[in-house]
Amino acid sequence: MCNIEDMILFEDKEIVVCHKMAGVAVQNARVGAADMESMLMNYLATRNPGKIPYLGIVHRLDQPVEGVLVFAKTKKAAAGLTKQITSGSVIKEYLAVTDRMPAKQKDRLEEFLKKDGRSNTSSVVTDKIQGAKKAVLDYEVLEELEDDRTGTGKRVLVKIQLETGRHHQIRVQMAHAGMALLGDRKYNAGDKSGLPLGLCSCHLVFRHPTNGKKMGFRVTPKGECFAGFPNL
Repeated sequence: MCNIEDMILFEDKEIVVCHKMAGVAVQNARVGAADMESMLMNYLATRNPGKIPYLGIVHRLDQPVEGVLVFAKTKKAAAGLTKQITSGSVIKEYLAVTDRMPAKQKDRLEEFLKKDGRSNTSSVVTDKIQGAKKAVLDYEVLEELEDDRTGTGKRVLVKIQLETGRHHQIRVQMAHAGMALLGDRKYNAGDKSGLPLGLCSCHLVFRHPTNGKKMGFRVTPKGECFAGFPNL
């Protein structure tokens, strides 16, 4: 059982910033399983007995993904954070692990993605397809390790900066580019490593929704895919 207080990186009257652990859903986890919303609501309720707390979910991470999330504690803060996210002014940096070394050490990936709600997957499509949304990210290879559990005998650490925020965007675009993430059960079916998903939202930068102060939060991934990289 995860302890929500151990995940909190920062809290004031307007916002709470957390390091979500891999495997924890942001919202609507299966019956009997704790999610970030319920854990934070319970935490806030115990801090202010007799008052029903407000919690605004302004962005999400997939359940198998770990990393930094900011939640709003007031409607005003939620509106301010949502405006920043919608305008693209929030900096979202990820670390990912694949077993494929790309031809280019640094590159920009631009595709159009479409979500399939029935299978909860997204795929690369042409811009002519109804419902297609443009997806853009920049990646840079950081390090490489030997690992006999993977198909290529190595793990490759990649830094990714999102310009857009589409459903499963990193996982889909990296797989489409021939760099499917280790441990990705949806988009890397051939992976036999047995590792959990190698994806972490490691750095989040935004402005405080009330006072406008620039705030940045960086975490070190705890997942097994990231173990051993010397510069983490």
